[in-house]
Amino acid sequence: MANQKNHHDSLNVEEALSQSEAFILKHKTAIIGFVVGVIIIVAGVLMYKNLYLAPRELKAQAAIFKGQEYFEQDAYALALNGDSIGFIGFNKIADQFSGTKSANLAKAYAGICYKNMGKYNEAVKALEGFDGDDQMVAPAILGATGNCYAELGQLDKASSTLLKAADKADNNTLSPIFLMQAGDILVKQGKYDDAITAYTKIKDKYFQSYQATDIDKYIERAKLLKK
Repeated sequence: MANQKNHHDSLNVEEALSQSEAFILKHKTAIIGFVVGVIIIVAGVLMYKNLYLAPRELKAQAAIFKGQEYFEQDAYALALNGDSIGFIGFNKIADQFSGTKSANLAKAYAGICYKNMGKYNEAVKALEGFDGDDQMVAPAILGATGNCYAELGQLDKASSTLLKAADKADNNTLSPIFLMQAGDILVKQGKYDDAITAYTKIKDKYFQSYQATDIDKYIERAKLLKK
Protein backbone atom coordinates (compact mmCIF):
# COMPACT_ATOMS: atom_id res chain seq x y z
CA MET A 1 0.00 0.00 0.00
CA ALA A 2 2.80 2.41 0.95
CA ASN A 3 4.63 1.62 -2.29
CA GLN A 4 1.47 2.27 -4.28
CA LYS A 5 1.01 5.66 -2.50
CA ASN A 6 4.66 6.66 -3.12
CA HIS A 7 4.29 5.67 -6.77
CA HIS A 8 1.11 7.75 -7.04
CA ASP A 9 2.82 10.77 -5.40
CA SER A 10 5.76 10.36 -7.75
CA LEU A 11 3.45 10.43 -10.74
CA ASN A 12 1.75 13.59 -9.40
CA VAL A 13 5.10 15.33 -8.99
CA GLU A 14 6.22 14.32 -12.48
CA GLU A 15 2.90 15.48 -13.92
CA ALA A 16 3.20 18.84 -12.16
CA LEU A 17 6.76 19.26 -13.42
CA SER A 18 5.67 18.40 -16.95
CA GLN A 19 2.84 20.95 -16.77
CA SER A 20 5.15 23.66 -15.43
CA GLU A 21 7.71 22.94 -18.16
CA ALA A 22 4.97 23.11 -20.77
CA PHE A 23 3.78 26.44 -19.35
CA ILE A 24 7.32 27.88 -19.42
CA LEU A 25 7.88 26.72 -23.01
CA LYS A 26 4.52 28.12 -24.11
CA HIS A 27 5.05 31.50 -22.45
CA LYS A 28 8.84 31.67 -22.75
CA THR A 29 8.87 34.94 -24.69
CA ALA A 30 6.57 36.70 -22.20
CA ILE A 31 8.52 35.39 -19.19
CA ILE A 32 11.86 36.48 -20.66
CA GLY A 33 10.37 39.86 -21.49
CA PHE A 34 9.10 40.24 -17.91
CA VAL A 35 12.48 39.30 -16.39
CA VAL A 36 14.32 41.68 -18.72
CA GLY A 37 11.83 44.42 -17.85
CA VAL A 38 12.44 43.95 -14.11
CA ILE A 39 16.22 44.05 -14.68
CA ILE A 40 15.90 47.27 -16.69
CA ILE A 41 13.73 48.91 -14.02
CA VAL A 42 16.10 47.95 -11.19
CA ALA A 43 19.12 49.10 -13.19
CA GLY A 44 17.33 52.35 -14.01
CA VAL A 45 16.54 53.04 -10.37
CA LEU A 46 20.15 52.36 -9.34
CA MET A 47 21.51 54.58 -12.11
CA TYR A 48 19.07 57.36 -11.17
CA LYS A 49 20.17 57.23 -7.54
CA ASN A 50 23.89 56.93 -8.16
CA LEU A 51 24.43 58.96 -11.32
CA TYR A 52 21.75 61.64 -10.98
CA LEU A 53 20.30 61.99 -7.48
CA ALA A 54 23.53 61.56 -5.49
CA PRO A 55 25.51 64.25 -7.38
CA ARG A 56 22.51 66.63 -7.15
CA GLU A 57 22.34 66.01 -3.40
CA LEU A 58 26.00 66.96 -3.04
CA LYS A 59 25.49 70.14 -5.09
CA ALA A 60 22.40 71.02 -3.03
CA GLN A 61 24.29 70.52 0.23
CA ALA A 62 27.02 72.85 -0.98
CA ALA A 63 24.44 75.41 -2.14
CA ILE A 64 22.51 75.49 1.14
CA PHE A 65 25.55 76.03 3.38
CA LYS A 66 25.79 79.81 2.86
CA GLY A 67 22.07 80.19 3.43
CA GLN A 68 22.39 78.55 6.82
CA GLU A 69 25.04 81.13 7.72
CA TYR A 70 22.74 83.99 6.66
CA PHE A 71 19.90 82.40 8.61
CA GLU A 72 21.98 82.22 11.80
CA GLN A 73 22.86 85.91 11.31
CA ASP A 74 19.12 86.78 11.01
CA ALA A 75 19.74 87.95 7.44
CA TYR A 76 16.47 86.38 6.31
CA ALA A 77 16.05 88.25 3.00
CA LEU A 78 19.51 87.17 1.85
CA ALA A 79 18.88 83.62 3.05
CA LEU A 80 15.64 83.50 1.08
CA ASN A 81 16.58 85.22 -2.14
CA GLY A 82 20.37 84.91 -2.33
CA ASP A 83 23.14 87.43 -2.69
CA SER A 84 25.20 88.82 -5.55
CA ILE A 85 28.23 86.65 -4.89
CA GLY A 86 26.99 83.19 -5.80
CA PHE A 87 24.41 82.10 -3.25
CA ILE A 88 21.04 81.56 -4.98
CA GLY A 89 18.78 81.50 -1.90
CA PHE A 90 16.60 78.89 -0.22
CA ASN A 91 13.72 79.41 -2.64
CA LYS A 92 15.78 78.60 -5.73
CA ILE A 93 17.54 75.72 -4.00
CA ALA A 94 14.12 74.18 -3.26
CA ASP A 95 13.16 74.54 -6.95
CA GLN A 96 16.42 73.66 -8.69
CA PHE A 97 17.26 70.66 -6.51
CA SER A 98 13.73 69.30 -5.99
CA GLY A 99 13.69 65.71 -4.84
CA THR A 100 16.80 66.05 -2.68
CA LYS A 101 16.94 66.16 1.10
CA SER A 102 18.61 69.56 0.96
CA ALA A 103 15.79 70.99 -1.17
CA ASN A 104 13.30 69.71 1.38
CA LEU A 105 15.32 71.35 4.16
CA ALA A 106 15.48 74.58 2.14
CA LYS A 107 11.67 74.72 2.23
CA ALA A 108 11.75 74.54 6.01
CA TYR A 109 14.38 77.29 6.22
CA ALA A 110 12.41 79.43 3.77
CA GLY A 111 9.25 79.02 5.83
CA ILE A 112 10.96 80.10 9.05
CA CYS A 113 12.54 83.06 7.23
CA TYR A 114 9.13 84.21 6.00
CA LYS A 115 7.67 83.71 9.48
CA ASN A 116 10.39 85.82 11.09
CA MET A 117 9.81 88.50 8.44
CA GLY A 118 6.08 88.58 9.24
CA LYS A 119 5.08 87.12 5.87
CA TYR A 120 2.80 84.46 7.27
CA ASN A 121 0.96 83.36 4.11
CA GLU A 122 4.26 82.74 2.35
CA ALA A 123 5.56 81.01 5.49
CA VAL A 124 2.62 78.60 5.60
CA LYS A 125 3.05 77.71 1.93
CA ALA A 126 6.76 76.98 2.36
CA LEU A 127 6.37 75.12 5.65
CA GLU A 128 3.57 72.92 4.32
CA GLY A 129 5.88 71.95 1.44
CA PHE A 130 8.31 70.39 3.93
CA ASP A 131 8.09 66.62 4.20
CA GLY A 132 9.88 64.91 7.06
CA ASP A 133 9.43 62.47 9.93
CA ASP A 134 12.33 63.46 12.20
CA GLN A 135 11.13 63.47 15.81
CA MET A 136 12.35 67.02 16.46
CA VAL A 137 12.44 68.85 13.11
CA ALA A 138 9.07 67.67 11.72
CA PRO A 139 7.05 68.64 14.83
CA ALA A 140 8.93 71.94 15.07
CA ILE A 141 7.95 72.78 11.49
CA LEU A 142 4.36 71.77 12.21
CA GLY A 143 4.36 73.96 15.33
CA ALA A 144 5.74 76.91 13.36
CA THR A 145 2.92 76.41 10.85
CA GLY A 146 0.40 76.53 13.69
CA ASN A 147 1.87 79.77 14.96
CA CYS A 148 1.60 81.27 11.47
CA TYR A 149 -2.07 80.34 11.35
CA ALA A 150 -2.50 82.09 14.71
CA GLU A 151 -0.87 85.24 13.34
CA LEU A 152 -3.25 85.10 10.37
CA GLY A 153 -6.23 84.87 12.73
CA GLN A 154 -7.07 81.31 11.65
CA LEU A 155 -7.41 80.12 15.22
CA ASP A 156 -9.13 76.78 14.59
CA LYS A 157 -6.33 75.75 12.23
CA ALA A 158 -3.75 77.14 14.64
CA SER A 159 -4.92 75.16 17.68
CA SER A 160 -5.48 71.90 15.78
CA THR A 161 -2.05 72.15 14.10
CA LEU A 162 -0.32 72.86 17.40
CA LEU A 163 -2.04 69.89 19.04
CA LYS A 164 -0.91 67.69 16.15
CA ALA A 165 2.63 69.01 16.57
CA ALA A 166 2.54 68.14 20.28
CA ASP A 167 1.38 64.59 19.54
CA LYS A 168 3.97 64.17 16.79
CA ALA A 169 6.82 65.35 19.02
CA ASP A 170 5.75 63.39 22.10
CA ASN A 171 8.66 64.64 24.20
CA ASN A 172 9.26 66.89 27.18
CA THR A 173 10.97 69.57 25.07
CA LEU A 174 8.52 70.45 22.30
CA SER A 175 5.17 68.95 23.28
CA PRO A 176 4.55 71.16 26.35
CA ILE A 177 5.36 74.29 24.34
CA PHE A 178 2.83 73.43 21.65
CA LEU A 179 0.22 72.31 24.18
CA MET A 180 0.62 75.60 26.06
CA GLN A 181 0.28 77.61 22.85
CA ALA A 182 -2.77 75.59 21.79
CA GLY A 183 -4.32 76.00 25.24
CA ASP A 184 -3.87 79.78 25.17
CA ILE A 185 -5.51 79.98 21.73
CA LEU A 186 -8.40 77.78 22.88
CA VAL A 187 -8.94 80.04 25.89
CA LYS A 188 -9.00 83.03 23.56
CA GLN A 189 -11.68 81.25 21.52
CA GLY A 190 -13.71 80.47 24.61
CA LYS A 191 -13.14 76.72 24.22
CA TYR A 192 -12.33 76.26 27.87
CA ASP A 193 -12.84 72.48 28.11
CA ASP A 194 -10.42 71.92 25.23
CA ALA A 195 -7.95 74.33 26.82
CA ILE A 196 -8.18 72.49 30.15
CA THR A 197 -7.51 69.21 28.32
CA ALA A 198 -4.40 70.66 26.68
CA TYR A 199 -3.08 72.14 29.93
CA THR A 200 -3.87 68.96 31.90
CA LYS A 201 -1.90 66.89 29.41
CA ILE A 202 1.16 68.97 30.29
CA LYS A 203 0.54 68.33 33.98
CA ASP A 204 -0.06 64.59 33.62
CA LYS A 205 2.21 63.50 30.76
CA TYR A 206 4.96 66.10 30.61
CA PHE A 207 5.26 66.86 34.33
CA GLN A 208 9.06 67.05 34.06
CA SER A 209 8.90 69.97 31.63
CA TYR A 210 9.46 73.63 32.49
CA GLN A 211 5.87 74.44 31.46
CA ALA A 212 4.51 72.00 34.06
CA THR A 213 5.93 73.99 36.99
CA ASP A 214 3.07 76.52 37.03
CA ILE A 215 0.51 74.81 34.82
CA ASP A 216 -2.03 74.60 37.65
CA LYS A 217 -2.71 78.33 37.47
CA TYR A 218 -3.54 78.04 33.76
CA ILE A 219 -5.89 75.13 34.46
CA GLU A 220 -7.62 77.07 37.25
CA ARG A 221 -7.90 80.20 35.10
CA ALA A 222 -9.60 78.20 32.33
CA LYS A 223 -11.97 76.63 34.88
CA LEU A 224 -12.89 80.04 36.30
CA LEU A 225 -13.49 81.49 32.83
CA LYS A 226 -15.71 78.49 32.03
CA LYS A 227 -18.03 79.42 34.90
